[in-house]
Amino acid sequence: MNTYSHSIFGSRGWRLAGAILGAAALGWTAAAFASNQDDDTAKVIVQVDPSPIDRDENGGLRVSFSPVVKKVSPSVVQVHVTARAQRVSSNNLPPFLRDPRLRDFFGIPEQGTPRSMPRQQGTGSGVIVSEDGYILTNNHVVENADEILVTMSDRRELHAKVVGNDPESDLAVIKVDETDLPAITFADSEAIEIGDTVLAVGNPFGLGQTVTSGMVSALGRASLGLAYEDFIQTDAAINPGNSGGALVDVNGRLVGINTAILSRTGGFQGIGFAIPANLARNVMQQLATNGKVIRGYLGVQIGDLAPDQAEFFDLEETDQGALISEVVDDSPADESGLRHNDVIVEFDGRPVTGARQLKLAGGDVRPGSEVEAVIIRDGKRKTLDIAIGARPGEEMLAANLDGEGLHDEGTLNGVGVADLDSRVRRQMRVPERLEGAVVTHVDPESASARAGLQPGDVITEINREPVEGADDAVRLTETSRESKRTLVRVWKPRGGIRYIVVDESETSAG
Repeated sequence: MNTYSHSIFGSRGWRLAGAILGAAALGWTAAAFASNQDDDTAKVIVQVDPSPIDRDENGGLRVSFSPVVKKVSPSVVQVHVTARAQRVSSNNLPPFLRDPRLRDFFGIPEQGTPRSMPRQQGTGSGVIVSEDGYILTNNHVVENADEILVTMSDRRELHAKVVGNDPESDLAVIKVDETDLPAITFADSEAIEIGDTVLAVGNPFGLGQTVTSGMVSALGRASLGLAYEDFIQTDAAINPGNSGGALVDVNGRLVGINTAILSRTGGFQGIGFAIPANLARNVMQQLATNGKVIRGYLGVQIGDLAPDQAEFFDLEETDQGALISEVVDDSPADESGLRHNDVIVEFDGRPVTGARQLKLAGGDVRPGSEVEAVIIRDGKRKTLDIAIGARPGEEMLAANLDGEGLHDEGTLNGVGVADLDSRVRRQMRVPERLEGAVVTHVDPESASARAGLQPGDVITEINREPVEGADDAVRLTETSRESKRTLVRVWKPRGGIRYIVVDESETSAG
């Protein structure tokens, strides 16, 4: 686990306020967020105030932000994480430690020998977003967490569990078993402007809650390596341990989740980044509802349209958009009539200024929805209807999936399964020899979720009895067992075959 005391610096000096960011995906996929993210189906009920802030055009100077801090600070918590012990190999050691004499001196095992490492601990921040205990933080704060302890502003300590995490946006949702909590109010982050005053609230270096002030320095920053990024840049001081904390406006409303800094030294150097509140709220509702973010799929490779390319595509000098360089066969884009060399200038009623903006515009579209796209082809405008699909490997999840729920009077409650047909095999790259039932849904509050069962897993055995399809899985869980402990053999897309034990003897979510 990467924590503030174990951070590594890349060549460009990018640093999470606690970890390293991974590589971005190549093709464009649209995040499948609800268009109305706070409708009656929303899992987490949040407070939203979209009204604009009062920008004093006379240049009035505010004497104190104390009222804002008093309003916000109860909603920001400290997140203490203990990570499970990891095993490392001396094959991964730097060259100077591969010399046998130096390995003996430092007590490092022989080349290739795995070595157990001690449990790691780290500290980050989080923001209470609902009165019933949902907390937003960064994925890199709680990734690989074995235990999570949340310290409230009144010094209460509460155990938390991970509801869901999304590495592609570096967001995670955790939950404590508590009610009547001081939930923060969300702002409309699309309404903020460069020059607006903002406050960063978090727990740098584990010192305890700290508030810094600054302004919005820039909007729409990217290139940190995430698949979905549209960062707010600020000069409010952000340091290691601030990850997952709140960036708020002068009305005390959440405008962003503090995530990363650009530093050559390891400390704050005037450039910090926060995930916009609108994006964070979208991801949060998906994680709270499904335990993961199910993303849509268009099936194109796109890039920005450079000014010197316009004449080659019969565009006007003022035209902007996203240039399609490739269309995947049999994809939603292909079926809608999109072609390479098309330039998308509008998507779902929104103007498109570039490839990243198109990717973010798709963030409001669910798989299965139909949207209009305006393109320029050979100098002529054309409108196409596009049925957004599910990203390969997740199609059966997005449908929610044609799966059958396992019965509540048995075991594996809150789990949905479906037959492992040829389509699912191809999309999930399931080995041909493998038989079982694919998991389509896992209630994030269930014992199965806590044990590590996830959508996309393939159940091959239950209590050492073979599972050849959904019917077998249902049958083997219908009979209640006194112990309520179930041994499940599963194939995981990124982890191979493993056994997990689902213990439903404790009815509380814990």
